[in-house]
Amino acid sequence: MTNPTLYRKRIIPEECIHLKDDIIITCNEDIILTRWNSLKPKKDLHHGYSCYFLKKGFKVSQFLREDDSLLYWYCDIVEYIYDNADNSMTSLDLLADVIVYPNGFVKVMDLDELAITLNQGTLSQNLLTQCLNRLNDLLQIIYRGEFHTLQKYIEDCNPPLQP
Repeated sequence: MTNPTLYRKRIIPEECIHLKDDIIITCNEDIILTRWNSLKPKKDLHHGYSCYFLKKGFKVSQFLREDDSLLYWYCDIVEYIYDNADNSMTSLDLLADVIVYPNGFVKVMDLDELAITLNQGTLSQNLLTQCLNRLNDLLQIIYRGEFHTLQKYIEDCNPPLQP
């Protein structure tokens, strides 16, 4: 796979954003590894790295402060949609998220949004089922103490410091 054009699509709020400033570090049939700066500046979040696990249906991101210190790991449950015609990859956010803090605390987020979108008809039963299965798979990796196997893709790339 050659480096695709990346998009992030959300259901809540409904939006599709071209990630034009993300820099692809690695791209193959299993993962896409990117470096990025925060789209919307926040108090602590400045930049980070994301690893799209194309066969697993989740994206693991390292959120960093301006001084390159770790804020936390943010995991999105997603559906990847590849368009061969224009070589684009859209990451459809399936709403459920997992945050892994530096101290090891794990927080599952936005499950209420799954119910809202299911009731509104903006998320199909099939995508809801995929989301819950992928969330379970990710949590099992974390609970078995194997989250490092996902983190290593970002940590092993020896990313340069941001200017």
